[in-house]
Amino acid sequence: MTAVRALPGDRSRPESPENPAIELRDLRMRYGTNDVLRGIDLTVRRGEVIALLGPNGAGKTTTIEILEGFRSRSAGEVKVLGVDPVQGGEAWRAKLGVVLQTWRDHGRWKVWELLDHLGQYYRPYATPDRDRPMNTDELIHTVALHEFAHRQVKTLSGGQRRRLDVAIGIIGRPELLFLDEPTAGFDPHARRDFHDLVHRLADLEDMTILLTTHDLAEAEKLAERILILAGGRIIANGSPAALSRQVAGKSEVRWRQGDERFVHATEDATDYVRNLFAQHGEQIADLEVQRSSLEDAYLAIVQQHERGQRPDQEVLSL
Repeated sequence: MTAVRALPGDRSRPESPENPAIELRDLRMRYGTNDVLRGIDLTVRRGEVIALLGPNGAGKTTTIEILEGFRSRSAGEVKVLGVDPVQGGEAWRAKLGVVLQTWRDHGRWKVWELLDHLGQYYRPYATPDRDRPMNTDELIHTVALHEFAHRQVKTLSGGQRRRLDVAIGIIGRPELLFLDEPTAGFDPHARRDFHDLVHRLADLEDMTILLTTHDLAEAEKLAERILILAGGRIIANGSPAALSRQVAGKSEVRWRQGDERFVHATEDATDYVRNLFAQHGEQIADLEVQRSSLEDAYLAIVQQHERGQRPDQEVLSL
């Protein structure tokens, strides 16, 4: 089992080792002679929003399919909401929500009728602390489709169809929600609305959300914690801000002083700017601080792994 060292800067939720949403111990998956997953250890606390990142072929899809119970593992321990997915029955599956990349074809249904119909399948799995299904009118307002409740699905725009997919995924009030490339093809306005929706689900419905995306800006906005998967292993685990600071390190301070322009790289931009103004005051103009982004950190971590500059068993944890 890989030892993980915690470093400063992680603003994710406090540790809650009891009854985690997801727990993986030495998860392995082999296809023939190809090791796709090579010993993944992970604990996801209930209520967290996690983004799983990694290059194509890293093992993200295989990991998600194992967690959802759609694929059997080769070795290791897996618990999702306290149950081994291989043994999960319908009551367990009712606690999961899945939003895939592709639309579901319900073109002739009207939005309200479709959601009300699908919701009935969750009614037998209601519990005293989690009413199932969500009220249809409440659900439609949650995903901002109330103006389209009585339209046929086939008349909806791409962004509206995507919100309907989310409604289908959460109608059973899941404890754990899987989102796969949720805003692929969205325009900026639809993407912002969707981000607001994810935050509401995490805060108001107390859902644990596992997001897979190639959009690093989206991961940075939505996730409390980032997992980077490469070569079948988790190679980094931490908050977006902590990963950015630790890996890329320095920020650039740019300014103009008279007719000259200056650029200075520093590990403490705040302290440097304070001293700059203390020394030169009103002479400083056009000040700009460029901090390292999650994209910078992601590329640096993956490149270090691919070049063999990071030990195979090491997990960068922040």
